Amino acid sequence: MERGYVLWGLRTPIVTKNNKFKYIPAEKLGAFVVQGIMNKIGRGLLPDGVIAGNAVGTGGNIARLMCLTAGLPEEVPAFTVDMQCASGAAAIAMGYAQIASGNGDMYICGGMESSSLQPMRIYNENDERFAKVSGGDGRYMTAQFSPGELAENAMLLGADKTMATEKVTKEELDFWTLRSHRLAAECANKGLLKDQIIPVEGISKDDGIRYKMSQRLLDRLPKLLGGDSLLTAGNACLINDGAAFVVLVSESWLKEHPEFTPKAEIIGTCTAGGSPVESPRGAMLTADKLLARQRLSYEDVDAIEFNEAFAVIDVLFQRQHPALIDRYNMLGGALAYGHPYGASGGIIMIHLLKALEIVGGDLGLMSVAGAGGMGQSILVRRL
Repeated sequence: MERGYVLWGLRTPIVTKNNKFKYIPAEKLGAFVVQGIMNKIGRGLLPDGVIAGNAVGTGGNIARLMCLTAGLPEEVPAFTVDMQCASGAAAIAMGYAQIASGNGDMYICGGMESSSLQPMRIYNENDERFAKVSGGDGRYMTAQFSPGELAENAMLLGADKTMATEKVTKEELDFWTLRSHRLAAECANKGLLKDQIIPVEGISKDDGIRYKMSQRLLDRLPKLLGGDSLLTAGNACLINDGAAFVVLVSESWLKEHPEFTPKAEIIGTCTAGGSPVESPRGAMLTADKLLARQRLSYEDVDAIEFNEAFAVIDVLFQRQHPALIDRYNMLGGALAYGHPYGASGGIIMIHLLKALEIVGGDLGLMSVAGAGGMGQSILVRRL
């Protein structure tokens, strides 16, 4: 089996929905990153394929459209992955599988998302769901994730159910929201990710980080679902636009191109399924399975990145591994940066590599929960 490596990655700034990227389609956001990658690696070295995650785009093979938009030659194949929030991570895992099986030696993998330009869709009149969606006119924006569930806010309901089942407290949630913004602000102030962010039309900074996030502000935020729910805009991630990709190569490719030094080797990946109505559990569920396969424990891992779509994901980790929170989301998480669905796997891989570099660590673990109770995790060893 061929060994697979991560050369490095690039991403756009992460920008909130209907803000500075509101007129830029997802394929163009991705094309900015792919162009940056090709400029850095050299136009003479073409990938064997491009695999891109996308969750709420216009459909079709948007990865192929992105590559053509970026100016890649027509002979470079591309395909799109939709595992919702876990799409970008799944794209990386698929690229690694292509390399491991000997199907190719270089892949660009990650994802892109424009929530600002998410299209309205409509069910066919012969589809029983036509009259069941909230407006009764067949129109919808959020896909169906599990049987019997058609709510547009299905992800919020899943997070709320998980919080209620686990009896999570407001204090636990607030701790993680404050921590995420504090660490992300420190990271931005130090410019730790500056080399990994490619400017787009003059925009070079993430705009979701609140540098003065406070307990007072969290206490004033309204409940997203009302009633006894603790879910707020503080402990649920923002909706965002952005793109992020990493370059994966084989050991054979590295021998042919000794001028390149990879950041890390991919040790293993895992895709898993869990409760479709409590999807936040997918991150730790999948990571648990991957570590068990590798006969490792969380204590063996030096840096851990879970996609922080909801603070309840952090609480679940903290309750199981209280002694390891200093290794977890060390640069802040999606509660601060935001969560451009299809791109998030690429984003947290880039952040994981940077965290490992900062602490001089060996093993790094990333995991993303996806709608419908899915999860994707990846284990790397820093070189």
